[in-house]
Amino acid sequence: MMSAPVKLGESDGVLSRVLPSETGKTQGVIAWSSLVFAVLQSVCSFFVALDGLRLLIGVGALASVVGAGEQWDRLHTDWIRVPMVVLALVGALLNLTVLLHVRHLRSRPAAQWRQKLLTPRKKRMERVQFVLSLATLALVAVEQISHWHTFHRL
Repeated sequence: MMSAPVKLGESDGVLSRVLPSETGKTQGVIAWSSLVFAVLQSVCSFFVALDGLRLLIGVGALASVVGAGEQWDRLHTDWIRVPMVVLALVGALLNLTVLLHVRHLRSRPAAQWRQKLLTPRKKRMERVQFVLSLATLALVAVEQISHWHTFHRL
């Protein structure tokens, strides 16, 4: 059986004139878009799986808290607690002293001629150190007060 020759129509001629580089670009766009959709699907699958693990994570956290509560009595002895409180207190007070001394040195008239403006990062770091030192002092005070109310001794 012989087949008749096929004539190309006007529209088929236009398709045959598409440049190979344009075809490659189109295939690249299709490949990249399919990759993006595959990644989105895997992210969705990850969160669906994570949703099922939340209960397991919650139960594990509860079990660890119960276990930590049993260990806390062993760790909450004076030979561990007192040096930790002293180290926290000394560290916070030393940090505050250094920060205040640096401010004092910067404000002296003799230092004004060589004074450089502080960078925003440097200012932010000093503020963070100051706030953390104050928070440490507050936590030490809260711990001592709660220890006094619970055990009637510091």
